[in-house]
Amino acid sequence: MRRLRVALFPCVYNEVDGVANTMHQFAAFANRHQLPLLNVHGGYGSHRHQDESLLQLEFQRRWPKFRLDARHDFDLNFWRYLREIENAVREFRPDIIHITGPSDVGQIGALIAHRLRIPLVASWHTNVHEYAQQRLMALLPFLPGHMKQSLGKWVRELSFRFTARFYQIARVLFAPNKELIAELKRRTGKPCHLMSRGVDSELFRPEKRNRSDQRCIIGYVGRLTSEKNIRLLVDVESILLSRGCRDFQFVIVGQGTEAPYLRERLRHAQFTGVLYGEALAAAYANFDVFAFPSQTDTFGNVVLEALASGVPAVVTEGGGPKYIVKQGVTGFAAATAEDFAEHVATLICDSAWRRRMSVAARQGALRYSWDAVFEHVYQIYETTLAQPCVAATLIPDWIQA
Repeated sequence: MRRLRVALFPCVYNEVDGVANTMHQFAAFANRHQLPLLNVHGGYGSHRHQDESLLQLEFQRRWPKFRLDARHDFDLNFWRYLREIENAVREFRPDIIHITGPSDVGQIGALIAHRLRIPLVASWHTNVHEYAQQRLMALLPFLPGHMKQSLGKWVRELSFRFTARFYQIARVLFAPNKELIAELKRRTGKPCHLMSRGVDSELFRPEKRNRSDQRCIIGYVGRLTSEKNIRLLVDVESILLSRGCRDFQFVIVGQGTEAPYLRERLRHAQFTGVLYGEALAAAYANFDVFAFPSQTDTFGNVVLEALASGVPAVVTEGGGPKYIVKQGVTGFAAATAEDFAEHVATLICDSAWRRRMSVAARQGALRYSWDAVFEHVYQIYETTLAQPCVAATLIPDWIQA
C-alpha cells in the first residue's frame, strides 16, 4: 500500500455515535500502518496532537452555534479557523482530502480542496434528509396525518436534493450500503464505492456475559431521538404483554430527547445512560435479543457490535441494518411494528433457536474487519488519483474569494 498523504475532515469525532467511531477507527488504521494522516475536526477545545504518522487538529466549536444532537453542535462561524486550517493543509501537503458531509468542518475541507487543487473525496454517513423528515414530524403532532406525511416527504426530498448537490463537489464518493450507492450515483453522476464498517471482535464478544438469571433481556444501544424510531419499543412492549409475555426487560443504553417519553411509557425497562468500553461490551453480552428500530441508519454499527457479542438482532427493513442481518440466521428484518414484535417474541420464547442464532451472529460478525474497510478506501484513493481531474466546481465564487 502506497503511503498516500490524506487530510481527513470528519463531521464528528469526539461525539458518541457510529460515524465518530468510524473516524476513530480510520485514524487508528492510518497510525497502525504508518500512513500520514491529518485529522481536522471540531470539538470542545482547541489543540494539536502528533502521534507518529497521525496529526490531529481540534478546533473548538463556539458561539454562534446550534445543537444538532445531544453532543453535536454546528458552528455557524467555524470559518474563523479557515486561514489556520488552510496553512496546516499546505504544510501537510496531502494527496487527497476526504470529507464526511456538509458540516461546518466538511464545508471548509471542500473549499480548501478547491483552492489548493487537491482531489476531493466524500463519504456519506448520515441520512440527513431522513433526519430532517423525522424531526419535523415530531414537532408537528397537531397536524392531520395526511398533511404531516406530505410535508415530511417534501422536506425529505428537498433535503436530499441539497445534500446530493453538495456531494457533487467531490470527485469520488463512498456510501455504506448498496441502496445509497445506487441513489448517489443517480443523483450526482459521480462514481460511488462501498465504505462498509468493521467491529472490534476482541472487545465485543460473548465471553463478556456475566449474568445467569433466566429473564430475557431485550437491549437497545444508541441515541434516544426521534429519527431512531425509538418509540416503536413502546409498541413492541405492548404487543409482547398482550401475547402473555412477562419475563422480559428492556435495557436501554444511550441518551437523548426521547428518554422522558420512554421512561414514562415502558413498564419493563432499565436505563443505563451512555456506556463505554468494557461496560458497554458487558451490556451487549448480557442482552438476549438486540432490538434496533431505526429506519434512518445508513449502516448500524451497533447492530454489528451486538452480533459480535453473540446477540441476534431484530431490525427494520428501512436503512442499512437489514444488510447486516441474515434473515432467520443471525436475526430478522421486520416490515411492521407487529412483525418486529413477533420476531422479538419468537426469540424470547424459543431459547434453542436463540442459542443457534447467537453462534451464527458471532461467526457472521467476524467477517467485518476495520483493516479490510480502510484498505479498500485507500485502493479507491489510488484509483481516484490516477483519473484526470474534472475542472468543474459547484462552489460559489463569493466563497472561493
